[in-house]
Amino acid sequence: MHINIVEVGPRDGLQSEGTVLPTAAKVELINRLVAAGIRRLEVTAFVHPTRVPQMADAEAVLAALPRTAGVSFIGLVLNRRGLERAIAAGCHEVGMAVVASDTFSRRNQGMSTEDSVAEWLQIAKAAHAAGVKPNIMISAAFGCPFEGEVDPVRVVELARRCAEGAPVEVAYADTIGVGVPSQVTDLTGRLRDALPGMPLRAHFHNTRNTGIANAYAALAAGVETLDASVGGVGGCPFAPAATGNIPTEDLLYMLDRMKVSTGVNIDALIETGQWLQNQIGRPVPGMLMKAGRFPRT
Repeated sequence: MHINIVEVGPRDGLQSEGTVLPTAAKVELINRLVAAGIRRLEVTAFVHPTRVPQMADAEAVLAALPRTAGVSFIGLVLNRRGLERAIAAGCHEVGMAVVASDTFSRRNQGMSTEDSVAEWLQIAKAAHAAGVKPNIMISAAFGCPFEGEVDPVRVVELARRCAEGAPVEVAYADTIGVGVPSQVTDLTGRLRDALPGMPLRAHFHNTRNTGIANAYAALAAGVETLDASVGGVGGCPFAPAATGNIPTEDLLYMLDRMKVSTGVNIDALIETGQWLQNQIGRPVPGMLMKAGRFPRT
């Protein structure tokens, strides 16, 4: 059995850090991840630098990255201006998020959920025309910090509408880390029924320590791709108390012990996590870095 990994550390991982890494450090991080076997990476976001200053050097990062066959660099965009920048910078793929709750959407993206869906459909059309792959993520799919529970029926309907843009996949995100495995199983099944044949991707945060369990549930339900962040760094700067993503190396430990292949070298990820915590000047949440592999090699 095989599952794909999308490494989100360089974007989702760094966007909430108090320390703004220099461009050279970001490029080294991405090169380390590619050397470890990662083949799809969120490398930056094309957003306004006053909103997310950690991503102010998006073009410089892309310009400095060597191109490797089979490696796809993803840039997050939220509007047409962001898409234009991503295309000009040479992104292979662009991702956009549609937030399932209206309040969170207005705070995170400055527009309603309805307006965000309309923007996505225009972005997807323009991306296809430019030969750039678009992907879409339904964020806050299990809960909103302002509105509370999110109805899975709403998530499925948003996914169905966004699928009209012909994305390479539809993703869902537990942006504030409130979901549990039974919800993941239920939502994945609903999406499978609503979007037969559409590849699914899942993105979990470990805010309440359910991220790895949710990843297992998604895997069991047939999700093809899982997001993770080296060291477990990350979070949403516009969601109160949102903490990091599931650590890539911790996820890989579980998958490796389950005989699920990923093509990614765990030891290289552990070394990269250790390097990253030195760069940001604080310990990272990942557990495998602390406990080590078993059996020890």
